Amino acid sequence: MASNRINRINEEIQKELSNLFRGLKDPRVQGGMVTITHVDTTSDLRYSRIFVSVLDKTQEKDVVKGLKSAAGYLRRELGAALRLRYTPELQFVADDSIEYGAHILEMLRDPNVVKPANPENETIHLDGEEDDD
Repeated sequence: MASNRINRINEEIQKELSNLFRGLKDPRVQGGMVTITHVDTTSDLRYSRIFVSVLDKTQEKDVVKGLKSAAGYLRRELGAALRLRYTPELQFVADDSIEYGAHILEMLRDPNVVKPANPENETIHLDGEEDDD
């Protein structure tokens, strides 16, 4: 039951922080497109790890530094919006799961890496596609 509450709080934190990111004036954060991929809050609501992904990977470290420097402001605004007993301390972490997923997908599409289980099924036809043989 408590985990359901934490999940709802995580969703609310993600939604509120996404709105607050737009209002940040820090050029490090404004420069790159920042996406919150996941929020993980402890059960006692003391700490919240915010996993962020940046479109331009060269700016990732600068964006995380900018978010860490704005953590106090973001925590205060979050506390006013959510009205929890404790407003969690925000810890920003760079998340590379999107990049990792794209890498795995690229590997799966490479015929030199992944061989079909049945060689007769070498080509896969999607619905509506026909073979031109």
